[in-house]
Amino acid sequence: MLEKLHDLKGQVAVVTGGSRGIGKAISIALAEAGADILLNYARNDAAADAVKREVEALGRKCVTVRADVGNFDQAQNVGKAAVNHFGKVDILVNNAGVNRDRMLKRMTPEQWSEVIQTNLSSVFNCTKAVLDPLLANENGGSIVSISSIIGEMGNIGQANYASTKAGITGFTKSMARELSRNKIRVNAVAPGFVETDMLMTVPEDIRATILKDIPLGRFGSAEDVALAVVYLCSSSGSWITGTTVRLNGGHYI
Repeated sequence: MLEKLHDLKGQVAVVTGGSRGIGKAISIALAEAGADILLNYARNDAAADAVKREVEALGRKCVTVRADVGNFDQAQNVGKAAVNHFGKVDILVNNAGVNRDRMLKRMTPEQWSEVIQTNLSSVFNCTKAVLDPLLANENGGSIVSISSIIGEMGNIGQANYASTKAGITGFTKSMARELSRNKIRVNAVAPGFVETDMLMTVPEDIRATILKDIPLGRFGSAEDVALAVVYLCSSSGSWITGTTVRLNGGHYI
């Protein structure tokens, strides 16, 4: 169905943090729409291999690259691998992210820096890594970065995480202005609370309180986010750039 609605046949997508959760759903949805996948991951070889098999079962090509994209040089290797294996890049999805939640009074410089590097510096690093092949595309391309509702509303104990997600918004708008002349569209998706491993670390009573504040009465799914990414990357979203798509069930109206 996705292939008919949002045809990405012949395109190559680089997805960071693509082995689990939202990143896994994005990798599979892009493959369902026709794209070949360069799947970046940081640690879990088995999880990355499992996603690779799912993508290949859809008839698409998939290459996995283990790299810490918060490190500039390692991110460059991800971009080089995409070009070496596929000859081009059409889509970049900046999804890699971590949280190290702690009240500011107790937050260490290391906890601040790790989240900044993984969540925000990686967006700079990976965009730089694929920029030349994107610029070489006559038909342009698409960059989508995964932000968060926390970047808009803030949250207790998440000053580091909120700062990175708010930073993605500014980066997205700036890149949209810079790259529009080259037909490269740059957008962000800001999910609310999505049922992932990260959410499951939140105590049950707190999850229940959050759920009461969501007008649509449910947490999001990784697939909800993936569908928004596919839309933005396809011709269906061809007149959208510099925008943050908010997916939160009405939590932040």
